[in-house]
Amino acid sequence: MKLSKKITAGILIIFIVMMPVIMILKKSFRFPEVSLKGLSDGSFVHEFEELFADGFSWRSMWVSASAEINSCIGEPIINGVYITDSRLIDTGSAVQFDAEKTAGIVNSFSEKCTGAVYFAAIPTSAGIYRDILPEYMSGTTEKQKADILYEKLNTDIRKIDAYSILKMLSDSYIYYRTDTKWTCYGAYCVYRTVVQKLGFMPVSYDKYTIRHMTDGYRGNLYSRTQYTESKSDQLDIYEYNDGTETTSCTVYDNHGGKYKCELYNTDAVETDNMYDLYLYSGQPLVKINTTVNNDRHLLVIGDEFVLNFVPFLTKHYSEISVLFPEYMEKETDYFVDTDKYEQTLILLGMDKMNILEMIK
Repeated sequence: MKLSKKITAGILIIFIVMMPVIMILKKSFRFPEVSLKGLSDGSFVHEFEELFADGFSWRSMWVSASAEINSCIGEPIINGVYITDSRLIDTGSAVQFDAEKTAGIVNSFSEKCTGAVYFAAIPTSAGIYRDILPEYMSGTTEKQKADILYEKLNTDIRKIDAYSILKMLSDSYIYYRTDTKWTCYGAYCVYRTVVQKLGFMPVSYDKYTIRHMTDGYRGNLYSRTQYTESKSDQLDIYEYNDGTETTSCTVYDNHGGKYKCELYNTDAVETDNMYDLYLYSGQPLVKINTTVNNDRHLLVIGDEFVLNFVPFLTKHYSEISVLFPEYMEKETDYFVDTDKYEQTLILLGMDKMNILEMIK
């Protein structure tokens, strides 16, 4: 055990011993029973965290220390996140959707479209690195769930096996260490296959100039654990100067309003919301126009996984509309006319399949 972890564990134990005294004085506290079993199996820390985490003014310090002691005493899980030396892994996001219901929604949507529909279910980091988790956490994997979903989709829907692509490259930096999402490189690896399915040749990796915007990003899994020993992540931008440019990027809200945005918001890396670097609007629709002179229109339906993925597609289409069902308060027809698009790509994470209910 690292000395730093021993010190942290010692401080936390002292903290646990002293806190009842403080709270008894406040007459507002029922302290959980202390036992050797509770300390060893993590249940004491879990009860203590539940008691304090929401109301305690030093919540971040508590969650961080709790993660440290859980790691030290053999139960490295906090707030549903498994802590390893190499990464943080969500233990419960993989199978929380009904594959048959989701397939029915996609099939119904596809039947209304005049153009071709493509579907890519993107595994979260837990789906790719599940073999790191203890055996007792085994269950239906994201791969198994995706296979069931794909089997139930109509035969005319083009299925893209993102799992196999990413699993083969799992030793590369394709997912953030502190987040459930893929990196720009992970997005690029799937882009190569997707864009060929869409009828184009992918831009080769060596043609990109990669800008490292920050190496201090800590994602959604870090937010849940505050585990400071997890290495922070790097946010990149891939640039390819082939003469084509993005001419406009427009956000549309649920009430008819619209405003301009940028494909990349580089100022975001200086804020607490670094991931807003990528096409984030929190609104249902973003339309991107380019100087690509082919009059090809693509509709993309997705979630956070499309944010650093869509920029790769801008070298192939004159217009791309990106629809985010998660933020839709009205029906699909209010935002887009699906007959306008000769191709529709549905691409979203396995943990967000439920949001497809909004496109019915």
